[in-house]
Amino acid sequence: MENSLIQILIICAYIGVLFLISAYVKYRSSGSVENYVLAGRKLTTPLVMVSVVGLAVGGASTIGVAEQAYTKGLSAGWYTAAWGIGAIVMGLTVAKRYRRMNITTVPELLERYYGRNSMIAGIACQILQLVIMSLQFVAGGAILSALLPDFFTPLTGMLISAVVFIGITLIGGMWSASQSNLLNVTLQYIGITVASWIIVQLAGGMTNVALHMPSIHSLDFISGVGGMTITTWIVVLITVNLSLQAIIQISLGAKDVRTAQKGFIIGGLIMLPVGFL
Repeated sequence: MENSLIQILIICAYIGVLFLISAYVKYRSSGSVENYVLAGRKLTTPLVMVSVVGLAVGGASTIGVAEQAYTKGLSAGWYTAAWGIGAIVMGLTVAKRYRRMNITTVPELLERYYGRNSMIAGIACQILQLVIMSLQFVAGGAILSALLPDFFTPLTGMLISAVVFIGITLIGGMWSASQSNLLNVTLQYIGITVASWIIVQLAGGMTNVALHMPSIHSLDFISGVGGMTITTWIVVLITVNLSLQAIIQISLGAKDVRTAQKGFIIGGLIMLPVGFL
């Protein structure tokens, strides 16, 4: 019980820090819609980078990939790598074009070039994408209920995840989300790296890990999930990176074209190895 209390205190402190960051940057998001939605178009390369990584490396890219890796092996990491490839493609192709446009949303772009009906269709598609992205809350609930079953059920954990995620964004808009991701992404990568090293050491090294793998394909980078599945992930997530409002919004918020490009490319490169870890 004592360990559970320590864990709940850590989680509460972490949530408190996120809300303090949001409150601190709130003033920067006031004054105009552009300040709130696009951070005044002043995001630097590091902020673009962590915003992209923070959006992609969520529950599905950590808990979901780890769960699939248990049966499929290292090849499950291609899901997160596909996110990275999509971000790199975004940076090399259309990120600069989006940044040059004086728009705030994808439906606005569709209305400008294709008319009002296209804008309505675009809004409908964005709503469907929002439902998919909300599945991250399910992963958050799974994490909290697994770590602290005495305090959280999957439902209450999911609700807490939703309140924190939505609350941070409501307080300070894009500024709040980007600044919070500086902390989130740093902790994610430190945690994943350290945990990977500790687990391998506790298992007796990679040689011993390989001997106890459930399948001969566990350490194969392709065979577990298969080349077709990997190709599908890459194609789909390239498409997502080029069309999802949340991702395009990051590009629109960059301070200039070059910043948008560099942020996406560096963010994509950073994402490539994390799924395999």
